[in-house]
Amino acid sequence: MHLRPLGRTGLSIAPVVFGGNVFGWTADEKTSFALLDRFFEAGFNCIDTADVYSAWVDGHEGGESESVIGRWLKRGTVSRDKAVIVTKVGFDNRGEKTGLSKGWIEQAIDASLRRLGTDYVDLYLAHKPDADVAIEETLEAFDKLKRAGKVRAIGCSNYDAGQLQASLDAAAKSGLPRYDVLQPEYNLYTREKFEGPLAELCIAQEIGVISYYALAAGFLTGKYRKAEDTQGVARSYRVGAYLDDKGHRVLAALDAVAEETGQSLAAIAIAWVAARPGITAPIASATSLSQLDAMIAAGTLTLTDAQMQRLNEAGA
Repeated sequence: MHLRPLGRTGLSIAPVVFGGNVFGWTADEKTSFALLDRFFEAGFNCIDTADVYSAWVDGHEGGESESVIGRWLKRGTVSRDKAVIVTKVGFDNRGEKTGLSKGWIEQAIDASLRRLGTDYVDLYLAHKPDADVAIEETLEAFDKLKRAGKVRAIGCSNYDAGQLQASLDAAAKSGLPRYDVLQPEYNLYTREKFEGPLAELCIAQEIGVISYYALAAGFLTGKYRKAEDTQGVARSYRVGAYLDDKGHRVLAALDAVAEETGQSLAAIAIAWVAARPGITAPIASATSLSQLDAMIAAGTLTLTDAQMQRLNEAGA
C-alpha cells in the first residue's frame, strides 16, 4: 500500500482512513474488531475517532468508539506503532459545552488515552472552533501535550479558511505549534466547504487534509434514490437533503463510471475524493465486511482523467 505524507506531521497514511464513529454504535464490538483486522490486513493504517463518539445514542455518554479501539489494540493483532490513531476534542456533549479551553483539553486527553489504552495519540484535533476561547490558549494546551509526549501532531476540524488562517497567524506570532492537519466535510455533492480558499490555503501551507463524509452519509453508495428509500435510516435527515437534481446528476455520473470500471459507486466516490487536489485521504466508515470491500477497493482505484472530469461536472 502506498502511504501518503500527512502534511508536515511526519506521519504517513494510506489513501483511505477508517471512520470510527460506527464502533460501539452501528457496529458492535465483534464486528468492529473484524472490520479493523481486515482493514489493516489490506495495508491501511489510520483510524479516526473522537471523544464524543457516540454520545448521540441513548444510553451512551461519549467515548464508546475510543473504548472499542482500545480493546482492539490490546489484542495485539496490530502493534501500536503500526496504527495511526486520530481523535478529537471540543465538541459539545449532550448539550454540555466542553470546548477548547486549556483545562478541558488536559482532562479530555487523559480520558481519551485511558479509553484507547495507549500513552499517546498520533494526531489530536480541535473538533470545531470555539469562539469563547482564545486560539492561543488552545495552542498552548496542545503544545503542552506535544512536549509531554501525549500527542504527536495537532490539527483542527470544521474550520473555514479565515479561522484556519487566524490559527496559523496566532501560532506564528506566539511561537506555538500550528495546526498541521485539517478535517473538513468534502464529497462529490458537498464541495463548497473545502474547494476554493480553504483548499488553496492547505496546499500553500502544506497542511494535511483528511476529509469526512466521503459517502455523504451513505447517499453516494446509490442505495438512496428516492425519499421512500430513507425511511427508517439513522441518518435519513441528512440523506434526504441530497435527493435533488444535483444529487441525481451525481448518481448518474457514478452509475456511468461504475459501468466502465466494474467498481461499486461507493468505491468510486471515495476514490474521487482521494484524487482531488489538496486531499491526503478521505474518511469512510463501514459496518460490514461487504461495505469495507468498497473502501479497500477505493484505496487502489485510479480513475481516468475523463472519469474524473465527468464526476467533477456532475457535482459542480
